[in-house]
Amino acid sequence: MLVLFQVNLYIWASNNYIFIINTMKRRDFLTNTALLGAGIPLGMSSAVMTSCTQQQSAGTAAKSYSPEELGMFSFVEVAPDGKPLKAALVGCGDRGTGAATQFLKSGPNVSIIALADLFPDRMATCRKVLSEQFKNEVPDANCFLGFDAYQKVLAMNDIDVVLLCTPTHFRPEQFKAAVEAGKHIFMEKPCAVDPTGIRTVIAAAKVATSKGLTVVTGNQRRHRRDYWEAYVQVKNGLIGDVVSSSAHWDQGAWWNKRKRPEWSDMEYCIRNWFNIKWLSGDHLLDQAIHNIDVVTWFMEDRPIRAVGFGGRAQRLTGDIYDFFSVDYYYNNNKRMLATARQIDGCDGNVSEQVYGTKGMASLNDRGEIKIVDYNGNTLWEYDYQNKPVKNPYDQEHVHFVESIRLDKKINQAEALAYSTQVAILGREAAYTGKPISWDEIMASTLRYGPEKYEMGALPDYKEGEAPKPGKAPDAPVM
Repeated sequence: MLVLFQVNLYIWASNNYIFIINTMKRRDFLTNTALLGAGIPLGMSSAVMTSCTQQQSAGTAAKSYSPEELGMFSFVEVAPDGKPLKAALVGCGDRGTGAATQFLKSGPNVSIIALADLFPDRMATCRKVLSEQFKNEVPDANCFLGFDAYQKVLAMNDIDVVLLCTPTHFRPEQFKAAVEAGKHIFMEKPCAVDPTGIRTVIAAAKVATSKGLTVVTGNQRRHRRDYWEAYVQVKNGLIGDVVSSSAHWDQGAWWNKRKRPEWSDMEYCIRNWFNIKWLSGDHLLDQAIHNIDVVTWFMEDRPIRAVGFGGRAQRLTGDIYDFFSVDYYYNNNKRMLATARQIDGCDGNVSEQVYGTKGMASLNDRGEIKIVDYNGNTLWEYDYQNKPVKNPYDQEHVHFVESIRLDKKINQAEALAYSTQVAILGREAAYTGKPISWDEIMASTLRYGPEKYEMGALPDYKEGEAPKPGKAPDAPVM
């Protein structure tokens, strides 16, 4: 049962009820009320929702967009042949090695000819994978170690492409340097851990556009054909006007590493980077960015403020949270709920939902993307049988090489920067326990991490001490 209460308070949806602000006249109620879909279960009557759209669209024909007009990729299996593309990999860990192998599978005449990392063991493992799986040999002279190793590969004149896959903290300056060097760039997500880094990326992204560089980013759902076709349906009005959304990456515990006696503070933090706030930005940023980016893409909007909470309950190492829940507020009473959790023994949910006045887009990477109305009827679903979805980690590199060789301009850096900033906004709202506005986070001078990079002690890092919002209770202990 759907019940609408005309009140002068704003209360979020709960179970089968939606509580809505009403300061308007009765005749305008259905037209102007935003239905907050995160609390609308399937099977309800859609009369209220459809009447809103019917009034708004009376006498006007909505524009219909073709996939090409919206920038949908070609989704070819392999990139076309062309000029040999020689790449440098910056960051030889698991994700970097994976990105290198995916680049090598993207099409003919591509190679990895240089590597940059901090640790000889990680570089050796990466070189072994590239040699054994792809017969791609990287000469010793092109393997650079140290915090400045990325500068050395960027100085190589025969490098066309750079793959940026270090821990996130280092990404802004490396991206800026790669743009200045005139390289085409694959940049893993997210692109920064703080607002200071975001501004660096946005500025460099504009320079990349002016230079005609291709920049593909690792928010890989934007390289899935099923997501793209769902986006086309939403853009063409199948769910009506978008009013709310939700984004979730809730899973079990992630990897972690204990500090070894021979490791300095800096080495420990970088080897355990995912669990370290200044390096990963926390998992709402590093992992749930996938889902937050999808919602940002589909809603085509940025929040005006966020309120959230989170905490640390089970994590074994580092200084980040185990869970987050963030409410994002947009203009016109739109809302987005984002959750992220990494605790074993809890329910799992990796998905996104986009709610409109006529229906909901149900999105996930499990091969179950569809759009339904509020009576439970399927309005559209992706045809997986006739249009198989290629692994998006492979597909993004096909699009990367295709863009370079066919001169199809792609620069996803600025879009990733704004999605990353949405995640940063939510994280800081949870860390502080206070509402934070978009304007505040965009203007913030917040920066995480040491001023100087060298192996040794990190006096400001405290193992196991996650941010604590608020203050200790004032009430006396009884």
